[in-house]
Order: sequence, then structure tokens, then C-alpha cells
Amino acid sequence: MFEKKIYIERREKLKKIVKKGVIILPGNQESPRNYKDNCYNFEQDSTFLYYFGMDIPHLIGVIDVDNNKEYIFGTDFTLDDIVWMGEQKLLKDLSKDVGVENFIELSEFKIYSAKLKDEKRELLFLPQYRAETILELSEAFKLNPFEFNNYISEKLIKAVVEQRNIKSELEIKEIEKAVNITREMHLEAMRIAKPGMKEYEVVAALEAVASKYNATTSFHTIFTKNGQTLHNHYHGNTLQDGDIVVLDAGARTQMGYCGDMTTSFPISKKFSDRQRDIYTLLIEMFEKAESLIRPGITYKEVHLEVCKVLARGMKDRNLMKGDVEKAVKEGAHAIFFPHGLGHMLGLDVHDMESLGENNVGYEEFERDMQFGLKSLRLARELKPGYVFTVEPGIYFIPELIRRWKEEKKFTEYLNYEEIEKYLDFGGMRYEGDFLITEEGARRLGDKMPKTYLEIEELRKFF
Repeated sequence: MFEKKIYIERREKLKKIVKKGVIILPGNQESPRNYKDNCYNFEQDSTFLYYFGMDIPHLIGVIDVDNNKEYIFGTDFTLDDIVWMGEQKLLKDLSKDVGVENFIELSEFKIYSAKLKDEKRELLFLPQYRAETILELSEAFKLNPFEFNNYISEKLIKAVVEQRNIKSELEIKEIEKAVNITREMHLEAMRIAKPGMKEYEVVAALEAVASKYNATTSFHTIFTKNGQTLHNHYHGNTLQDGDIVVLDAGARTQMGYCGDMTTSFPISKKFSDRQRDIYTLLIEMFEKAESLIRPGITYKEVHLEVCKVLARGMKDRNLMKGDVEKAVKEGAHAIFFPHGLGHMLGLDVHDMESLGENNVGYEEFERDMQFGLKSLRLARELKPGYVFTVEPGIYFIPELIRRWKEEKKFTEYLNYEEIEKYLDFGGMRYEGDFLITEEGARRLGDKMPKTYLEIEELRKFF
């Protein structure tokens, strides 16, 4: 955890934004895999971690804004716990380490919540994503668990998003640590992947890099020769000469901060001519985004300019035709790029997604529901302190191509006969993590291979 004053300052800032009410911030509980004592690796709720810093299961944080008091409810360690886990620092002492003087046993939470209800206090809840948390809060506050969303505080959501979207120097340092571990994971995959290996062998090696730094993965690793499936978590294919793979993987540090990168590289020592050609266009898209991101521009503008680079490139290759500006405005390019350009990054790989993508990534305008554009997670005006990803992609998705052709969709912009020559191509994308500064932006982490020549230089040694 950070120093005590960091958590005190965060809670004080939240109080000033919210002004009144009682904020209820539950941490996560253990989640059993197949019976009670055999659990998945524990991962703390990111908002609880942000304000209270304690990476321990089944705690509830309370910030009483009206009375300027803070509480942590939990079940302190017993002798039985110590027998199985070793000597533990008491939760009441850990609470003091994050500046909370009032530690109360969790068994008392129902009494406390009943008192709040009796006093008709304003209760402020965030959206919850775990059923056990919804049930626990609903029972304590006498709410209908099936209507829990009716009790969520939009005021609190906005306050948390406003605060957490701007990353401090300490957070940036921790994210950059995660990014550099992520970088090493990708470089390891590039070094060892070769024909005859199973995808899961490469995944095992790159995830071992995260373990070496006492980190975990920030999401389920995507490593596939079938890159046309955007989130492909199957790792059972055998790699062969001529394949191109998509690796989308990230590390999560012990402090909970995440990295997220995507690379695409050939299983042969070099890209084929066709792979090199499409990859070059992909990097043109990425570099266009790099040149544009700065304070004051909206990420939706950046996304659309990147889409124009794609459309012009596809027109140059005779896969598209007609007016590029109109093609992008109407969404024809999305046959090749059906997702958004990036997302916020922090204590979650899609930072604060549990609070709602629109709350985190949008501000003064609504999400555009056009195919492709509706998947843009981040669209708002960029500000200093924002950390986010830039992730263009190019895909040839057979079923999407077939359906659009049958529907005669965008025939004024798409040369289906030429596109069909790429049905066996798969897909590729490239992703880096960026910070908005006062002057512009910088890519986080040490230098990462980007051009096809840099990747081929790494691949020639396997």
C-alpha cells in the first residue's frame, strides 16, 4: 500500500466533492472455485483499494461525510487463522496504517446499517458486480437485491470517476512498472514462439514473466493464430510457418495497477509480403493516434482520424473505394476495424468499467451506436493525468464479410471481391499505453518494438 497520507487525502477529496451523505464502499470477498475453501486468486475491488488500500478479503469501508468519520468493518484474525496462515497483523492496526481509526467487527455492520436507516441518512452506493456483495448490502440495509441498481448514487459515481480518472505521479510510476513487466512478457513471447509449439506453451512462458515480478495478469491472456476473433481465449492451436499471431496481455502489480499491450508478429522469421503490407498500415494508424493525442482533443476525434487512415489505406489497396470521409462517417471501414481505439487504464485494465463505460469514457455527448463506433470505450476530451490505451486493429472476419456482402451493405465503398482474397488472413492489432501530459502525451514504459523491421530483428534468433 501507499503511505497513510495518500489514502487520507483521497478520502478527504471525495468528501469535498460529494459534500454530504454516507458512502458505503465494500471490498471483494473470496470467490470459491468448486468448494468454500478452494478459491480463485483474490483480487480486491479497485475502488475500495483506491480509498482504503487494504488488499484483504471481506472488508467494508464507510465514509460518513456528514460527521467526518470513517470506518472499516471486517473480521479480525483469530488464533485459528494464525495456525493456517502464520502470524498476521491485526486488521485494526492495518486500518490505522491507512488513516482509519475506527475498526469495527463485521458482525456489527447490520447494527450500524440499521442505525443509518433509522436516522434516514442519505446512503451512497456504487454499482456492484458480485452477487454476494449485493446480497450482503441488501440484507444489511433492507433492500430488494433484485432492485439494487435503483439505489445506486449517480453523484457518487461521478465523484469517483472525476477523482480516479486523473492519475497521480505515484500511480503513474506504478502503472509504468506494470507496463514494463507487460513489455517483458511480450518480448518473451516474440523470442520463443516457433513452428510446432502449442499456443498454451507460449502463454505459460509469458505469464511466468509476470510471476517473476510477483505480479499477476491484468486479464485473461489472448494469444492466438486466429486473430480475426477479437477476444480469443483458446490456446490449443499448433503454431505453423506462415501464421501471424495476436498477443494481447498485461501484468497487474502487487499494488493492483495494470498494464495492457497488444502485439502482432509472424511465427516465421519474417512477415510475408501480404502480412507486412497490412501490418505497415496498422502502424500508420497507431502513429496517427500518437501524433494527435494531447490535452483538449476528444478521443472520439482521434478514433475517427485513425479510421480515415485505415480507409485511405484500404482504398490504396483496392479493398475500398469512393469517398473516404463519407465511408468513415457511414461506418463502412468498420468491416476491418469493428472496435474502439482504446480505454482508460489504472487499477482495472478497463479502468472503473464497473461504474459504467459511459460514466468513465464519455462526458458531454452520448455514445454513437453505429457499428464499430459503439464499441469506443473512451471518447471524452483528454486531460493531463489521463492514462489510456491506443489500440488500432485490422481484421478480416469471414462471417462479417459474408453477411455484409449478402446484404449488399456499403457496396459503394467496399470491394467485396478483393476483400474475399483475404478471408484466410486472420487479424492483427497493436496497443500501447499513454499518459496525457500538460504539453502533449508520452508512451509509458521502455521502448517497445513497433515496426516490422524491429519485430523481425527479434524473431531472427529463434
